[in-house]
Amino acid sequence: MQGTLQTPRIARSAAQIGRVSGSGRARAVTETAPSLPLRALGALGLLGIVTSAFVLAAGAASAPSNYVRVHHAGWPSWLAGPYEGLGIGIGQSSFQTLTLVMLGGYLVVLLSARTLPASAIGAAIVLAHVVLLLGPPLLSQDIFGYLSFARLGAVHGLDPYTHVAAEAASDPTFPYIGWPFQHTPYGPLFTLGSYAVAQLGIAGGLWAFKAIAMLTSLGAVALVAKAARLEGRSGRAAAAFLGLNPVLLEFAVGGAHNDTITLLLVSAALAIAASATVASANTASAAIASAGTARAEAGTTARAVATTATRSVRRLRVATWPLAAAVGFKVSSGLLLPFLVLHPRAAAERVRMLISAICGLAIVAVIGAIGFGPNLLGFFVPIGEEQQQVAVHSIPAETARLVGLAPAPTWWRYLFVAGFVCVMLLCLWRTAKGWDWRVAAGWSTFALVISTAWLLPWYAVWALPLAAVSGERKLKIATILFCVYALMIRLPLAEPLLGSRA
Repeated sequence: MQGTLQTPRIARSAAQIGRVSGSGRARAVTETAPSLPLRALGALGLLGIVTSAFVLAAGAASAPSNYVRVHHAGWPSWLAGPYEGLGIGIGQSSFQTLTLVMLGGYLVVLLSARTLPASAIGAAIVLAHVVLLLGPPLLSQDIFGYLSFARLGAVHGLDPYTHVAAEAASDPTFPYIGWPFQHTPYGPLFTLGSYAVAQLGIAGGLWAFKAIAMLTSLGAVALVAKAARLEGRSGRAAAAFLGLNPVLLEFAVGGAHNDTITLLLVSAALAIAASATVASANTASAAIASAGTARAEAGTTARAVATTATRSVRRLRVATWPLAAAVGFKVSSGLLLPFLVLHPRAAAERVRMLISAICGLAIVAVIGAIGFGPNLLGFFVPIGEEQQQVAVHSIPAETARLVGLAPAPTWWRYLFVAGFVCVMLLCLWRTAKGWDWRVAAGWSTFALVISTAWLLPWYAVWALPLAAVSGERKLKIATILFCVYALMIRLPLAEPLLGSRA
């Protein structure tokens, strides 16, 4: 109990909870009489998001186009899905319009989220996910890469860390993949888990990956909303911030990217950490209250407080495990671990957090070693190769073009890497001094996607859960602006402002 009382961060959290409780009635009065025009505008925004998601998925299913990137591999009915017969069609102009409608609806919903019923926001999130599930994979061939790597190991007996898809050119996935001479860049947990999906065949595997993307995305939304509520913030606003984001819907869910799995694990860590923080704050409040009771009663209360404090600290250590697991899917998720480790103020507890994180990573490593032996770390090779490439619309490439250095020279890209390292170190230092670890990790993640020369649009979702749960308005705005950029680089209206299209 004494250790709990001496923790400034927990004391501040207790005070914040007190303020939330004290102002809850006033806020409830405000929210029971929402602005009708704003609420109506928010309802139109929800309708616009769901409708545009449906038309986009149905239009892409009607005929081959640039929005389902199968090149000349054919157009089988299992790929098109149940929308194929609707005959809606989609072109460059309609795709741009639908994307802008979705973006506009998202911004309106964010402005009016606190006036909208939670059930309406939840229904819109689920509907948007379901209508995209039923359409073909959008704007990327990555899902076929997942299938190809999975079938290399499960069907052909070849290690995807040491073999490439071209070595199994007879496989039915081969005509659909875009990088036949690359090893898998994904972690051992994802690679081993995908072996089970490979047993379903190419059609079954594709729809299984799409279902996984939808379910993990919805799970992440639910956990982010829970974490926000635990922190005394609006759960519906947090859910809308993540679950209705156009980049998440169009690219991550529509394209069935495995980034949604890491989003789920990061969101789980956020929810566990939030519950531990609230428990610690309640413990501090109980300890303060016990100070004025009778000696015998105070002793009983103190023991109860100490037990609760111990449990909350252990719960915080558990939050390192989903982040460690996320590294087994995508190594970039490991960026968040040191920030969570520095979250406690006590040095001894930071050491325990570090040990917990190392144990989690060790379990991932053991599983990977069982599956791949000495080739466990093979995914670092393709990741390094990717970082030697320059995506046309990455921030280093676009800024190099603006100052007349196109194509971006190596030293220019290294400047951005150095900038990311500086931001990360500054954020780690501030976290060690008591800054909110989620805000610090959010800014570091934002700096990562800004600095990488190999930028893909769905990378913009990495910072979304952190921004959604934190109370940092600047981080939210920066994340939204980058999501807008990620959308704009695929639209014709942005062509005059950007380099040649990807």
